[in-house]
Amino acid sequence: MEYVQSNERVAEVAEALRGADLVAADTEAAGYHRYRDRVCVLQLATRTATYVLDTLAVTDLSPLAGLFADPAREVVFHDADYDLRLLSRDFGLAVRGLFDTKIAAEFLGERAIGLASVAEKYLGVRLEKKHQRADWAQRPLPEDLLEYAAADTRHLPTLRDRLRTELEMRGRLAWAEEEFRIAEAQVWSAPAQDGKGYLRLKGTRDLKPRQLAALRELFQWRERTAEERDVAPFRVLTNEAMIELARQMPASTAALARLRAVPRSVAERFGEELLDALQRARALPEAELPVRPRGPRRPPPDPEFEALVERLRAARDAAADTLGLDRGFLMPRAQLEELARHKPRTESALLGIPGVRRWQVEAAGRQLLEALAG
Repeated sequence: MEYVQSNERVAEVAEALRGADLVAADTEAAGYHRYRDRVCVLQLATRTATYVLDTLAVTDLSPLAGLFADPAREVVFHDADYDLRLLSRDFGLAVRGLFDTKIAAEFLGERAIGLASVAEKYLGVRLEKKHQRADWAQRPLPEDLLEYAAADTRHLPTLRDRLRTELEMRGRLAWAEEEFRIAEAQVWSAPAQDGKGYLRLKGTRDLKPRQLAALRELFQWRERTAEERDVAPFRVLTNEAMIELARQMPASTAALARLRAVPRSVAERFGEELLDALQRARALPEAELPVRPRGPRRPPPDPEFEALVERLRAARDAAADTLGLDRGFLMPRAQLEELARHKPRTESALLGIPGVRRWQVEAAGRQLLEALAG
């Protein structure tokens, strides 16, 4: 394994990789520890070499753009979705020619689809997963973290070979490739910055308007503090502690100290700032208190629609069980509901429904159309 820390070496590595028939890749990010989730490490591997790129030291990954974007060369990931979004956002990299070993495992009916489980079953290799929540933004990176990162891609080329052979034997390679093409088209979309993140926290439906105001103040304070310190927000104050503070609204250091949900270390370090946030909520006029918006009214139950969804579900389940696929993977309930709304009568009409894949129609189209016909 080579640890790459310079732009010049990235260009050399990219040139060396151009002759490879496939390149395995993975990323390590720091969202569990840092406020700004970003790619901290990019791992690349061929059948004979493994590279770990320090993407905090390297500022130019453009030499890899052509390598990743060439559909004639496979780029192998395991569970590529988040990796592809981060690479698109942070470096403008797009992958064409994706082979995702997680998706491949799903088409083979595997229920345990983590990399460690799939590698152990198909390769007899046991991967160490103790560093899954490591702080990849720390520098220097310890040797055991570097080796852990390298192991995640070192075995992917061989794993791809085994899974591809199994897919071909079962006649499902084209199904998987359709899903690969859909997956590689995903790009990063920034989460909504509407200032209402506090309203989306679980366990806050019973809060009164002034308690909601307290929660909003605490939420905004936590975001500012986490950003300034570049730590994940929950490492400043957990959701549970923040909600309990909003619910109880302590007005003194002594009252704050009595809240069991708030660790003593947090109360001692941030007590004054927390009390200030709560005081701001107390001082708000009634007219400025937040009110949780009401969601749209649910339409009354439609027994005919529900019965049709149930028939579709039974048809989906039967097809999935015959194929040995996970039922939700074959077709999630949301898609079944779309079928019930549109009531297609032919396979071409099925394919015309947004989101329906050709492989789904090949796998279960006949059963679904029979269910729709009653």
